[in-house]
Amino acid sequence: MEAKIKAVCLSEEKGTTKKVIEEGILIENFGLKGDAHAGKWHRQLSLLDESSIDKMRNQGYELKFGDFAENITTEGLDKLYELPVGQKIKIDEKVIIEVTQIGKKCHHDCEIMQKIGDCVMPKEGIFAKVIKGGLIKAGAKLELI
Repeated sequence: MEAKIKAVCLSEEKGTTKKVIEEGILIENFGLKGDAHAGKWHRQLSLLDESSIDKMRNQGYELKFGDFAENITTEGLDKLYELPVGQKIKIDEKVIIEVTQIGKKCHHDCEIMQKIGDCVMPKEGIFAKVIKGGLIKAGAKLELI
């Protein structure tokens, strides 16, 4: 299966779920324009593969893209969390992001933990910084470089 973006999500406040947007602009060394987590640090973007969300759905939870506060929901990268720090990912032949962190400590005041008491993001979510910015949207091809 070809890897691609399934959804682009944004939130204006930290600690909340994100809303799906039609398209987003990644800004070099900053992150997703308008997102609360964007900034000049190592966790400019968060990514989670749909297979990780499906693990929670299979436990009976109704979940939408962005519910784990991921900026980019991917499809076809089942072991996204096994990518090494430093791995670069090209999006639609032009945008480039670089993996900076695998997983994170979950803070218990996050919306998903409050709603269902469990979260895959700490173990299976990854973080990245924007190396080369540009427009991203659902359907964009992802390529490991």
